[in-house]
Amino acid sequence: MFIINFRGNLTGEDMRKKSRDALIGAGIIFVTTALIFIMARSPRRKDARDAVSIPSSGQYVGLVELNGTIFSSSRITRLFKRYGESSAVKAVLFRINSPGGGIAPSQEIYNAVRRVRDGGKPVVVSMATVAASGGYYVACGADTIMANPGTTTGSIGVIAQIPDVSGLMDKIGVTFTSIKSGPYKDTGTPYRSLTARDKAYLQSWIDDAYEQFVDVVSEERELPREKVYSVADGRVFTGRQAMELGLVDLLGDYEDALGLAARMGHIYGKPQVLKERRRALSLADLLFQEAEGILHGLNGMIFLYKFI
Repeated sequence: MFIINFRGNLTGEDMRKKSRDALIGAGIIFVTTALIFIMARSPRRKDARDAVSIPSSGQYVGLVELNGTIFSSSRITRLFKRYGESSAVKAVLFRINSPGGGIAPSQEIYNAVRRVRDGGKPVVVSMATVAASGGYYVACGADTIMANPGTTTGSIGVIAQIPDVSGLMDKIGVTFTSIKSGPYKDTGTPYRSLTARDKAYLQSWIDDAYEQFVDVVSEERELPREKVYSVADGRVFTGRQAMELGLVDLLGDYEDALGLAARMGHIYGKPQVLKERRRALSLADLLFQEAEGILHGLNGMIFLYKFI
């Protein structure tokens, strides 16, 4: 809980300017909070692309596309589940074009990929322009990872970024007083600087998430842990460099990966591809997406903790 106190000993025009700036700042905070509350309480619309018709028989490659920052796992995991349960889908092609994103949704997607693979159905990853950090994490659950020679991948690591706007609040005459149940309850608030104790606490949190990332890469890529540590320092690599380091299996484009998935699924001839049907977005859909993007951006400004 935060209590907003307006302070200042100025008079005249300076006082009026300070008060006006403070009211504007408070108004922005109020509107942002209200928007987040309304969005959280609103029923979720059906994803505009969350529709795929799977025949009851045949030989198909199921296509799953991951584009952009990973904010949510629901659409991707749902598609993997449906493809994994279908006897008509003989293999899955996972096309990734993502710089990373949230830790939990990345882990959920990775688990969904692995469940399909462990169920005996081949999964081939095709890396597009970028498949880094969380985008690389989710790829690790596949049987085979194929990248373009110029794909940007790697960036193995975890980051938390916390802005400090306390100086700005001082300038406009606003203070935030935290009424908290424990010393760490307001750790990460942008309204005060981090203490040494806060930094040590957050570092231990980041370190644990980092070790989980290293665990997955070491196990899935069959690399010694020390080898993973030597490349898991946040650096990105080209697809060709990543193959030399053992982070990907093959070099090739989308068509190469599709052909490989078909062969692994014992599909001969030109493979038939199942993919999500796309419907035209309504004005409401576009407004909802824009609001979602703003909220995700605000969340990132307040506390960014992700594979990215």
